[in-house]
Amino acid sequence: MLNLQVSSMEIKILQKLKLRVLVIFISVAFGMTIVSIYPGQTQQPVVLNLLMTAPDAQAWKQGIVKEFEAKNPGISINIIEGPNATNLIEDLYTSAFILGDSPYDLINMDVVWTPKFAAAGWLLDLTDKISQEELAAFSQKDVEGRRYKGKLYAIPMRSDVGMLYYREDLLKEAGFNPPESFNDLIKISQTLQEKGKVDWGYVWQGKQYEGLAAMFVEILEGFGSYWVNPETLEVGLDQPETLAAIEFLKNTIQIDISPPGVTTYQEEETRRIFQNGNSVFLRNWPYVWPLANKVSSSIDGKIAIKPMVHTKDGSSGACLGGWALGISKSSKHPEAAWKAIKYFTSEEAQRKFILEAGFVPSRRSLFLDPQIVAKYPHYPQLLKVVDQAVLRPPIAQYAQASDILQRYLSAALTNRMTPEVAMKNAASETRQLLGTKN
Repeated sequence: MLNLQVSSMEIKILQKLKLRVLVIFISVAFGMTIVSIYPGQTQQPVVLNLLMTAPDAQAWKQGIVKEFEAKNPGISINIIEGPNATNLIEDLYTSAFILGDSPYDLINMDVVWTPKFAAAGWLLDLTDKISQEELAAFSQKDVEGRRYKGKLYAIPMRSDVGMLYYREDLLKEAGFNPPESFNDLIKISQTLQEKGKVDWGYVWQGKQYEGLAAMFVEILEGFGSYWVNPETLEVGLDQPETLAAIEFLKNTIQIDISPPGVTTYQEEETRRIFQNGNSVFLRNWPYVWPLANKVSSSIDGKIAIKPMVHTKDGSSGACLGGWALGISKSSKHPEAAWKAIKYFTSEEAQRKFILEAGFVPSRRSLFLDPQIVAKYPHYPQLLKVVDQAVLRPPIAQYAQASDILQRYLSAALTNRMTPEVAMKNAASETRQLLGTKN
């Protein structure tokens, strides 16, 4: 088995996180003290605290927060800028909740955090706050990803899905239709490589990190397998279809469709290879599109997107990402927080937010909105990808389950273990984590 040891660097990071949480607590408490010592405090607006990454914070402050506060003069949104890493944001939220009453009112959550936060009792149940008719306006999987044990704990703010990018110009020139199967992807890659059109056929995220798990759920779906069934807690990591999925990824390296360094790549390494015109196919997220279609890009206007390919027994899968807003159970202003969520997730606010910041909407109508399509003509095709979304297992122990998969999958892809041994160990540890025997 692989050992996971805590390094001195990781200990220092944890210490810094604790310090950061204490600083935030002091800042928020100090702000509240100032409000309380001035006369006429009843005239002061309700302040809702919201933590998010610094780059995201700027887009919020300059747009929808100002608009919300103008429409709701009695409510103020205090955005606390955190580190530019989602795992560190999650750590800050977690530390705040564990230390006691969280200073945050609105909780901006990555999709994989919802089960953990809900299971820990940190979120308000929003099930009765919104009707089924209202929820139907959102992408189905975006809503499903914000449920835990049948209850709704967050409202989707923006979506995100993994997809397959391809060089539409090269495929048309060579007489190929877009690939539907893994065999199609291999054939097209090899043909265009032999013609000297590109150096590589297919680039993907193979480093040991969360992106590896996100990429793998799409390949699993394509081979008709699964990671964890959230209803039964059955584990599918040691199934024949899972082993076939790993063999496909390993084979792309062995036959030189994927570069040997792909097992060290994250999103940006793969984007640069594709955007520089050096590969036919790329697995990545929607953020790549505007970058690849800049005037300065060598592939501007030459690419297209589709859901991931699959076998005859599998189906196309697009790993669901995205963010949603929930309410802290310790918030002293739950009604004001709900009013803010209703506005931020409304069609009006989302349309403005998308046009200004370029995010992917969670409301289905906006993918076909004329104003949005005029700026982002690929959004109707993106909706087809969103409709193929698959969830990473919505279980309370997701972080631990992901760590297990990442370690053993990486070991299999880098030939430190055979796929059979690696997945047998991964399945065993995951079952032990979940307390199941299948």
